[in-house]
Amino acid sequence: MSEAITILRATALDGVAHGFMGRTGGVSTGAMAGLDMGRRNQAPTPELIENRKRVVAAVAPGADLLTLYQIHSADAVTVRDPWDDEVRPHADALVTDRPGLLLGILTADCAPVLFADREAGVVAAAHAGWKGALHGVTDSTIARMEELGADRSRIAAAIGPCIARASYEVDDAFLARFAASDPANERFFTPGKPGHHQFDLEAYVVHRLAAAGLRRIEALGADTYADPARFFSYRRATHEGAPDYGRQISVIALTE
Repeated sequence: MSEAITILRATALDGVAHGFMGRTGGVSTGAMAGLDMGRRNQAPTPELIENRKRVVAAVAPGADLLTLYQIHSADAVTVRDPWDDEVRPHADALVTDRPGLLLGILTADCAPVLFADREAGVVAAAHAGWKGALHGVTDSTIARMEELGADRSRIAAAIGPCIARASYEVDDAFLARFAASDPANERFFTPGKPGHHQFDLEAYVVHRLAAAGLRRIEALGADTYADPARFFSYRRATHEGAPDYGRQISVIALTE
């Protein structure tokens, strides 16, 4: 793909260097054509290195881009210094109060969530798939931010491109997991074909953020599954029988 990088930005995070990327603007080819960010255990390739450079240049020139070995957990880590890819923490959220660190989360249908407390100078990025969202990855992220001086009444959060309700069919067992946690969670599901439901991941993440006390929450409402020209999607690739799928990145940083 030869298009420029497409960056979605959230009004809630105005004044903070951030961006939700899609698949456009990168140098990867084949099934992962575009701005693919690679697999969690993949050694850096020239294409991946170039894609990462393009992300940094577009959002926070000169910053160190840091990502995680994501495991669909509720674990959040505090970042104070850059690390090598070989020693990436196994976790699903990053938090920092240090300028020059570009925090990145990879997704391919899961919800990327970016956070900022401008007054405290604390930012964070979280990977909220259904499992991490249910088990509290956003709560863990907020708690880590508060350890650095943030106040949840000031924290703004934005939810980037993820699979939408219309595209996210799940079975009865999936719904039962959420209902067991809180019967009120059934409101995030609508009936589908027999034994199946449509799950609204984005709305559930909004709910978790609001329940945690955040007052400014923005959901961008972009469906990764339904827009193959703009976004990678794990579920779409699976339905199409593709051999692999790309991952997009969402990033946030404090700048000097």
